[in-house]
Amino acid sequence: MKPGDFLYRLDDARVVAAIEAAEQGTSGEIRVFVSGRRLGGDDVVARAADRFNRLGMAKTDERNGVLLYFVPRDRRFAVIGDRGIHEKCGADFWEEIAAGLRERLAREEFTEAVVEAITRAGEALAKHFPRRGDDRDELPNAVGRE
Repeated sequence: MKPGDFLYRLDDARVVAAIEAAEQGTSGEIRVFVSGRRLGGDDVVARAADRFNRLGMAKTDERNGVLLYFVPRDRRFAVIGDRGIHEKCGADFWEEIAAGLRERLAREEFTEAVVEAITRAGEALAKHFPRRGDDRDELPNAVGRE
């Protein structure tokens, strides 16, 4: 896979639609971010955590944000959840999502991989943080890029 394959073949409209659908059942927030930069010596999880904070995801009311972070140039990604959802699901859940992503990304099913991960995260969020009547979308649903 060339880095550009992921960058240009990811269908942002389908990803955003998947985020919107997943968030219909939860007060949680899901974001997707694609970095065009190389990691250099950085750890992908540390970089994702930094982006998580810079996107304001740690400021959600219930601390239930989920970030899917991709660095195509290094063929790396991270899936991280804020404190509220992590306490409910644990590390094994994030690894299961990552395993599904790895498998589909290896087959170059880029959009499908991301949509499936969003759907799985949305199901967990809906189970532990169901949508309330006064819920509002706290974060943009667009695919973030740098």
